[in-house]
Amino acid sequence: MNLEATRQQMIAQQVRAWDVFDQAVLDALAGVPRELFAPAAYAAVAYADTDIPLAHGEVMLAAKWVGRALQALAVRPGESALVVGAGSGYVPACLARLGAQVKALEIHSDLAVAARENLAKAGIGGVEVETADGLSLQEQARYDVVFVTGSLPIDEERFRLALKPGGRLFVIIGEAPTMEALLVRRDAEQRFSSEILFETVVPSLAHARRPSAFQF
Repeated sequence: MNLEATRQQMIAQQVRAWDVFDQAVLDALAGVPRELFAPAAYAAVAYADTDIPLAHGEVMLAAKWVGRALQALAVRPGESALVVGAGSGYVPACLARLGAQVKALEIHSDLAVAARENLAKAGIGGVEVETADGLSLQEQARYDVVFVTGSLPIDEERFRLALKPGGRLFVIIGEAPTMEALLVRRDAEQRFSSEILFETVVPSLAHARRPSAFQF
C-alpha cells in the first residue's frame, strides 16, 4: 500500500468533501501518519471513512470530523491546547502539527502509554500526555484551545472555564441518536457564544454525567 497516496486520497475524498479547505489543517492531517495511531488490528483501515475502535470503548475519530473541528478552532502556532481524551494520540498529534503546545489528558493509563509511544514513533513533539480524568479538570482561563474527543450527555462548564478570553472549545453534547458538535468561544471573561458545527454520534467520556432518569 502506498501510504502517502492513501493519505492524500483521504484528504481529497473525505476531508475536503466535508468542507474543510483550510490549508494549514489539510497540511496537518497530511503530516500525521494515521496508521501509526491506529491499533495494529486496524492499521490496514486507518484511512477508511470511519472511527477506529480503541480499548475501553474509545475511538480514534474519523479524519473528516477532526478536520472540521480543527478548522473551526482556527489554531494558531504557539497557542496552548488541551485535549480531553488523548486516545491513541491522533488529535494531539494534529494539534501539534498546527503549532500548538499540547497537553492531553487520558483516563486510561494503557492508552496514555500508547499515545506517548505513537507520538514518539511519528516523531511529533510538543505534546505532554498525562494520565488523568478530564472531568476532574479545575484549571481556569488557561488554554487557547480545548478539544474534547468524547461526547458529553450533559454539558460541563469546566471546559468553557478552562479557556482564556478569546479561546475556543470543541465539544460534542447529547446522547444517541443525535449529538451536536459545538464550537464554543469565550468572547470575554464572562461571555460565551456557541455554534453548531455538525451532528454525529461518538462514545461518551468515561465518568460523564447523564440526565436523571424520568420518574412518574
